[in-house]
Amino acid sequence: MSSLAITKAEPAAGTTPGTARSRPPLRRRIALVPTATLLLGAIYCLLPVAWVVIAATKSGHELFSTFTFLPGTGFADNVGELSAYRDGVYWDWMGNSALYAGLGALLSTCVSAFTGYALATYRFRGREAIFNVLLAGVLMPPVILAIPQYLLLAKADLTDSYLSVLLPQILFPYGVYLSRIYAAAAVPAEVVEAGRMDGASEWRIFTRIALPMMIPGMVTVFLFQFVAIWNNFLLPYIMLSDDEKFPITLGLYTLLEQGANTPALYTLVITGAFLAVIPLVALFLVIQRFWSLDLLSGAVKS
Repeated sequence: MSSLAITKAEPAAGTTPGTARSRPPLRRRIALVPTATLLLGAIYCLLPVAWVVIAATKSGHELFSTFTFLPGTGFADNVGELSAYRDGVYWDWMGNSALYAGLGALLSTCVSAFTGYALATYRFRGREAIFNVLLAGVLMPPVILAIPQYLLLAKADLTDSYLSVLLPQILFPYGVYLSRIYAAAAVPAEVVEAGRMDGASEWRIFTRIALPMMIPGMVTVFLFQFVAIWNNFLLPYIMLSDDEKFPITLGLYTLLEQGANTPALYTLVITGAFLAVIPLVALFLVIQRFWSLDLLSGAVKS
C-alpha cells in the first residue's frame, strides 16, 4: 500500500504559521496612528459642542439633576425666556454681532484684496518692507494692540460707538498675507500685461480680470475674519459701555456674571451660546458650497 506524501508550503522567514494573514501589513498599522490621533482630536473639540447642544435642551432643574449627556425637555421654554429677557436684548446682541462681523469682514476682505493684489503685482520701493511689517502684525497678539487702539479712538471721541469695534477690524494682516500669496499664484502676470496692452485701466484690470481669479482666496479671508470678529471679546469689552451695543460674546458674559447671583440665568447663557453657534455653522456651509464651485470652475478654466 503506497503512502500519499503531502507537502506544505514553508512559512516565510521571521514569521510563524497563521500570522501572515491575521496581521495587517506594517504600513497599514502605521497609518492607523495618525487616524486615531485625528479621531481623538475631533472628539476633544466636539465634546464641548455636544455638551452645549444637549444642555440647551434642559430646564434649570434638569441641568443640575440629570446625567450630563441626557437630553432634556426645556429647549422651547429656554428660547422663550431668553427672548423675553429685558425685552429681547439678546436678539439686539445677535444683530450687533451680525453687523460687526458681516460689515467688518466685508470691508476687511476688500482692503485685503486691494493690498494683496498691489503687493503681488506692482514693483515699487519699500514693497518688501511693507510686507514684513504686515507679517509682524500677523504675529502680534491682539491683547497688545487693544489698549493703544482704545487710546487712539478715545482721542477721536469714538469710544462706546459702533465704529470703535468696526474700525480696528478692517485691517486684517493675515488676510493681506493670504491675499498676496493667492494673487501671486492665481493671477498670471501675462494676463495683467495683456489687459494693459488692450488699453484697460488698472482699476478695470483688477475688478474684471484679477478679482474673479482671486475669489476663492477672498472667500477664505472673509470666513476667517467673520469668525474672528464674531468670537471677539476683548475689543468690545474695552471699547463699549452701553450694553445695547454689545456683541453676543460680551452680552453672554454679562449674563454669566449675573448668573452667580441668579442661577436660573445659567440656562439662558447656555441656550444663548448654542443659538450663537448656529449662524457660524450656517455661514460655513453656505460659503463652503460657493468656495467649492469657485475652485472647480478655476480648475476647468485652467
